[in-house]
Amino acid sequence: MNIVIVSSEMVPFVKRGGLADVVGSLSKVLVRRGHTVSVFVPLYRVVDKNGYDFEETLSPVEVWVDGSSRKASFFHVNYEGVDVYFVDNPYYFDREEVYSTSQGDYPDNAQRFGFFSLAVVKVITSNMWKVDVVHCNDWETALIPVFLKKIYGMKIPVLLTIHNLAYQGIFPKDTLPRLGLPWDLFTVDALEFYGNINLLKGGIVFSDLINTVSPTYSKEIQEPSFGFGLDGVLRSRRDDLYGILNGIDVDFWNPEKDESIYQKYNADTVEKKLENKLKLQEDMGLMVKKELPLIGWISRLVDQKGLDLFAIIVDELLAGDVGVVVLGSGEEKYQNLMLDLAERCKSKFAVRIGFDPVLANRIYAASDMFLMPSKFEPCGLGQMIALRYGSIPVVHKTGGLADTVIDYTKDPSNGNGFVFEDYKASSFMDALQRALAVYKDDLAWKGLVKRAMALDFSWDKSAGLYEELYSKAKEKIS
Repeated sequence: MNIVIVSSEMVPFVKRGGLADVVGSLSKVLVRRGHTVSVFVPLYRVVDKNGYDFEETLSPVEVWVDGSSRKASFFHVNYEGVDVYFVDNPYYFDREEVYSTSQGDYPDNAQRFGFFSLAVVKVITSNMWKVDVVHCNDWETALIPVFLKKIYGMKIPVLLTIHNLAYQGIFPKDTLPRLGLPWDLFTVDALEFYGNINLLKGGIVFSDLINTVSPTYSKEIQEPSFGFGLDGVLRSRRDDLYGILNGIDVDFWNPEKDESIYQKYNADTVEKKLENKLKLQEDMGLMVKKELPLIGWISRLVDQKGLDLFAIIVDELLAGDVGVVVLGSGEEKYQNLMLDLAERCKSKFAVRIGFDPVLANRIYAASDMFLMPSKFEPCGLGQMIALRYGSIPVVHKTGGLADTVIDYTKDPSNGNGFVFEDYKASSFMDALQRALAVYKDDLAWKGLVKRAMALDFSWDKSAGLYEELYSKAKEKIS
């Protein structure tokens, strides 16, 4: 098939979340499986151009947004067989960041991503493009099916993937005409959402098929507790709503080949993993002791990721014989909590505020356990990467975490982590205590680590499921 993927992020060029990993990995696997794949991404100032030849390509198009016409130019890069097209307009994309700064979201994000979406639509509706399916991702590209179906009247199959329903692209209603869209779309059956417009809702309504990034999350978002106001719309599309678990790039996330970790290892040489722990303990100023369990956490420091629970139990946790290393940034109150803990408990707790990809890999390789106590988690990649590196996840049973982590306490023969079901601090602490108890049994823990590292989270199975959805989307309009 000729597949067009449209996304606001893509590794290795620009990454602010798991969306980038998904698009970069899935597109490569689809090419290996015989498809022609084109990916469209905005050309932000922060796009990493190192090692790639950006060549201007295609004819520029004029895009009317916000009362004026602006030019979209296109630059092409071939990335491992994937044709990546960067949409360039300095007014919208030559900025300090991708979505927001410390002062908040860019106020014209609707126009920025409306411009991006309409530029892509103009390219793929031209006679020169043969398109079997368009694969959109999240609210930033959710206007594409709206433009295709309601403005251009084109019968091009569209699949919309929702990576996190909490982010919907909600803007004041007067944004609608500024995007070149008619007022007849400001209805409860289209983009209207409690007096505003909701771009993700428009994508859900007008896409041929919708999917989320895990089977459990596809069910959770049809309930009010996880639906963020869109559960009714999603229930109305339940026959067209699917859940496909994300994969990870197992070539990149590979402790046997990872150049950024202190000591390479695999499931047969897992004893070498210890060298990574001892060196990271030293580098982060923690107590250097091989018997001391090291708990890693790489996360946005926000409520969604379980920081509210962690704040309650952390003193009890650090009262025991453990070391904890955290990498991430987010809400000021949680950053301050982490910095305070690092100051008070220097030998047991270390934190790096921000993101450091080398340190991230070293934490995966060094940790005995990995925390993901998320309140909700559409898929989660961290637990898959941790398992690949033999770091045992401690998780809340939600979304993709529920689909990938089996509780060892309940099922010792198949368990690969420790799971708590009730979103309560006491339940989280219980899961940690169960993990720490098994850690003391050297033979049982080594068996658990080897089982974790043997799991297959590659993209091949998931890519096959996406192929099925692409075919179903084509059938719906044939």
